[in-house]
Amino acid sequence: MGRGRRIGQWQQPDPPFAFPGQPEGRKGTVEGARSVARRFRGTEEVKVDAKGRISIPAKFRRVFESADPDWTDSNSRPQLVIVYGTKEQNYLALYTIEAIEEIDTLISQLPRGSSRRIYLETVVNGLSEESEIDNDGRLGLPQKLREKIGLSDRAVFMASGDHLKLWTPENYTAEIERIEAQIPELEPGADPLSLLPSRDEPGGAQ
Repeated sequence: MGRGRRIGQWQQPDPPFAFPGQPEGRKGTVEGARSVARRFRGTEEVKVDAKGRISIPAKFRRVFESADPDWTDSNSRPQLVIVYGTKEQNYLALYTIEAIEEIDTLISQLPRGSSRRIYLETVVNGLSEESEIDNDGRLGLPQKLREKIGLSDRAVFMASGDHLKLWTPENYTAEIERIEAQIPELEPGADPLSLLPSRDEPGGAQ
């Protein structure tokens, strides 16, 4: 089933969602809100128990909590949205409530009935699940989601800015190799930040 109450992979480009002509400003926009929102950082390998529950590392829980407008200390179950996507997607994308609502806002700006809007609504609303982190800091994954990505007793969380990607260890390793192969101009041992534009290049800092 897809998402319900709160509203609710774009395979190319990655991450899933890219929109032309994103509006400026803070509220209701991706770039403005992300400039002040907490972001996920880091990679963690964790155990998956027999019931499909995964302990969310504390540093990741803090981001889900801060990005859920309904979360309070007395209501300690932060909400999130799991986008499992089409058959080609071999990971689960875990979005904060703030991030997924920003994406929904951008989708609603596309022409109704357009192929892009239909595709994104299908993936973001239809091929997704609402979930929550329990009082013990665990996320329960339904069997169908575990089977979709081939998850067994170990999983890898990889931060991707406003969301986490959940991989099997094998697919995570393959993804890192794929990403590295996409940047052939980066010499071994070179500083990855050298890929950023300089101040004098288009898109550089002003």
